[in-house]
Amino acid sequence: MRKGVVWLVLANLLWSGNYIAGRVLAQAMPAFTLNAVRWSISALILLLVMRFQQQTVPLVKAWRPLAWMGFLGMFVFSTLTYLGLRSIPAAQAGMLSGLIPVFILVAGILLLHQRPSGRSWTGVGASVLGVIVLMWLGKGGHFRLSWGIVELLLAAVAWALYTVYGKRLDQRLSPLTLTAGSAVYGAVFSDIVAGFTYRSGSIHMTWLAWVCVLYVSTMASVVAYWVWTAGVKQAGAEVAAPFINLLPVWTVILGVILLHERISSWEAIGGMLIVLGALFASFKKQTTRSPESPEGVSLPAAGVDLHSQD
Repeated sequence: MRKGVVWLVLANLLWSGNYIAGRVLAQAMPAFTLNAVRWSISALILLLVMRFQQQTVPLVKAWRPLAWMGFLGMFVFSTLTYLGLRSIPAAQAGMLSGLIPVFILVAGILLLHQRPSGRSWTGVGASVLGVIVLMWLGKGGHFRLSWGIVELLLAAVAWALYTVYGKRLDQRLSPLTLTAGSAVYGAVFSDIVAGFTYRSGSIHMTWLAWVCVLYVSTMASVVAYWVWTAGVKQAGAEVAAPFINLLPVWTVILGVILLHERISSWEAIGGMLIVLGALFASFKKQTTRSPESPEGVSLPAAGVDLHSQD
């Protein structure tokens, strides 16, 4: 049990590192290029894992759902995240990522006709208030809605749609198959767009940039997947669910320590409201199900349904 919790905390730490690496790579290469490199490498690794386990990915037979999942989760979500990190500090981006459970709740209401509890609605209100505090009081009383913030908010919406759509595929594809297939199509979309948007001289790599590319392609995509799986198997899906909300917390901590970013007291309050609101918004009785990661990979919960929410 205790070891499982350690794995869950570590998985979120690895995912939060994607925001730090994305912030560093914002000056090294275009966001479209970065996303193409990331998912091309990750897709290759996942396909090798599938082959090692003697499993196949139905890239042709199930091309429509896999392509749609890859488009939303790997291409749109990740690209918008990297675009936002060009102008938004990693710490603030991490705080905004705390809205993902809220957007998932709203998407479930609109698309799946779910009926959230009063506590969930309280969480939505707290998170919205947190965003207002973050963008208004956190900026000295001047409301600022920059393109970077818009891109990160749209990224959260894309992940919510990815999650809700994934609920329809639970009984058809295993978590690893869904992840590998989505990664392949996500890489295809990313490679095509990166090819059309590439400009000569737009890449300026350093040794640190290469380390960050390797990190986002392996540690933040594949390794975190396995660490989370180990944690869920040992601690249980019900225990694992709230740990997703550690992502913005770790991102803020790493942003301050590694990138020397500064956050005001009002920004800290706004971030805490967002995280607490997300906890309330995603509150539900869980016994066998696990939430999804906001980092482009599905999270198998010891063989149980992982996209569905009650």
